[in-house]
Amino acid sequence: MINRQVPTFDEFIFSPKKNKYCVCVFVINEGERLKLQLLRMRDCGADIIIADGGSSDGSTEHQFLKSSGVTALIVKTGQGKLGAQMRMAFSWALNKGYEGVIVVDGNNKDSVENISDFIKKLDEKIDYIQGSRFVEGGCHVNTPKLRLLGLKLVHAPLISFAAKYHYTDTTNGFRAYSSRFLQDPNVNLFRDVFEGYELHYYLAIKAVRLSYKVLEIPVTRIYPGNGKVPTKISFIKGNFNILYKLFKTVFGIYDMKKK
Repeated sequence: MINRQVPTFDEFIFSPKKNKYCVCVFVINEGERLKLQLLRMRDCGADIIIADGGSSDGSTEHQFLKSSGVTALIVKTGQGKLGAQMRMAFSWALNKGYEGVIVVDGNNKDSVENISDFIKKLDEKIDYIQGSRFVEGGCHVNTPKLRLLGLKLVHAPLISFAAKYHYTDTTNGFRAYSSRFLQDPNVNLFRDVFEGYELHYYLAIKAVRLSYKVLEIPVTRIYPGNGKVPTKISFIKGNFNILYKLFKTVFGIYDMKKK
């Protein structure tokens, strides 16, 4: 078994494992957005795991999470950003015996009512399920124009080219993975090199290249009609970093070197 490189984290268990799949909600200081989202996620059919990057706004207060039906809170204490949170969450879920992991942001933009659709596809042995706003039945509201253009003209075409599969929504973090895929040594996702968004890109490409079953399903993402857009991506530095990591992923920089 390949050793996993996973950031240090604290674990808080609120209830025992009840379902064969879990949904990992990635958060950091999401405030009321997380609270509203958890209300919508009750009885979603999967165990709810909060994967926290280190919130300090009180939104992950334990009694509230427990009363909201959350199974566990895991809080990253080590280095790294979203990629580290993902590695932490995946490793924790695999250790607990979950057969698949659904992932979603905790900023209340996504149609978490579609979690049941991801569960259905995992039951049908689909290994990588990508939520898409642009397949039939999908929807997006108030998407920032520059972000939409970047997705349509750069992001999705490049990942589709690298994967040799037509993806339509490669920046959408609402996805699901089978445990088979996550544990494949040829994927080897538990490496410190995956620090940020590049792990999302890498897994989308790798799933196709390794001949796993891949599918896009319709979802909805709604941005606020006014006020600040809830995002962790800064306009200049953040977007430049995304492009940099995207090109590195597409050109195979993160692929394991054959010995």
